[in-house]
Amino acid sequence: MTEEKRWYCVQTYSGFESSVKMNLERRIESMQMEDKIYQVMIPEELRVEKKADGTTKEKMVKIYPGYVFLEMIVTDDSWFVVRNTPGVTGFLGSSGGGTKPVPVPDEEITPILKRCGLMEIPTFDIEIGEKVRVATGPFRDQIGAVDSIDTEKQIVTVLVDMFGRQTPVELDFADVDKV
Repeated sequence: MTEEKRWYCVQTYSGFESSVKMNLERRIESMQMEDKIYQVMIPEELRVEKKADGTTKEKMVKIYPGYVFLEMIVTDDSWFVVRNTPGVTGFLGSSGGGTKPVPVPDEEITPILKRCGLMEIPTFDIEIGEKVRVATGPFRDQIGAVDSIDTEKQIVTVLVDMFGRQTPVELDFADVDKV
């Protein structure tokens, strides 16, 4: 089986995420695991809070308190380093008893990485109502008007003419070209 790096979720005590991240980074360096454990991330976002006196305050807030995410290749050694780090209570998706952890599915980790700014969100410079040409699939080369845009899922709904009627078709951003 080929080893590939994937994202895994580690459980910690709530409030100890930063110290677990520091401990993990120290252990990765001291045990020469840089080639197996690549990134340690605590998902955070900037929130603006309004105080009682009317002023606003920016604050970094943990999106998933009690969890730290790791990009790593799971081997016996890398798994041992992580689960024996002070503050780590276990891997999410591992039932214990020596079972290897389950990676976070791509469709779940991608929105988290985008929200934290670790993954670039592709720009889409087409607006609702504009004409586009379908680049791939069964509707290839058809021209239609953009009906809706979902930037999070990177899907655009285009109204194409089918049998004399406007029919909505969901397509990926990459499947349409501006006319």
